[in-house]
Amino acid sequence: MTGPKINERPGTRAVLRGYHMSASKARVVLNLIRGEDVNSAREILALTTREAADVIGKVLASAVANAVNNDGLSADELYVSAAYADEGVTLKRFSPRARGRAGKIRKRSCHITVIVSRLDEERLEVVRAARSAQASASRARRVSSSRRRADQQASLNQRAARAAQVASEADEVEETEVPEDVAVDGTFVPAQPLDVEQFAAEERDESTTGDDTESTQTTEETDK
Repeated sequence: MTGPKINERPGTRAVLRGYHMSASKARVVLNLIRGEDVNSAREILALTTREAADVIGKVLASAVANAVNNDGLSADELYVSAAYADEGVTLKRFSPRARGRAGKIRKRSCHITVIVSRLDEERLEVVRAARSAQASASRARRVSSSRRRADQQASLNQRAARAAQVASEADEVEETEVPEDVAVDGTFVPAQPLDVEQFAAEERDESTTGDDTESTQTTEETDK
């Protein structure tokens, strides 16, 4: 019978065994979330492009679920107290090389462990204050955005009302009289058809009247 473990780390854990990845690659990502609260750890893993980030994110979600369901803790009060990766089974394969030699191929695996614990009161107050400030800033941004949209909508409504008023005023204006001559492509066309004979008679009358006036003026000068 084995004795009790004296090096057991406190907290709620989740373990993934035999994942086909080297422990060194998993440790690079585990070092990023160690000591962070759960929400921050999730954000870090979401922005990490390594393959281990997706796997460790699932292990972290399992650890949080274990803490909530088994230990009755709140997910917002948890942080990653420990995160480590141990070496697993290494499969040895060989690749043929030149001159009858063989090259080694090591297919490594690892065991990933994530432990979450409850934050202490001092750090919990700091986290709550930071979350409250973030929520206030987000609320202020939403309010300013809604006000900006309301101002834009009011401006659009004013423009539409002004355009409708101008259109109604234009409809009320009386129509102007159509001129006798209407310009078409730069050429003036008379509104009524032109009588050529009448136009010639008017021209002759005007020329005759002008000659009579000149002869009258000449006779008056001679009499003088």
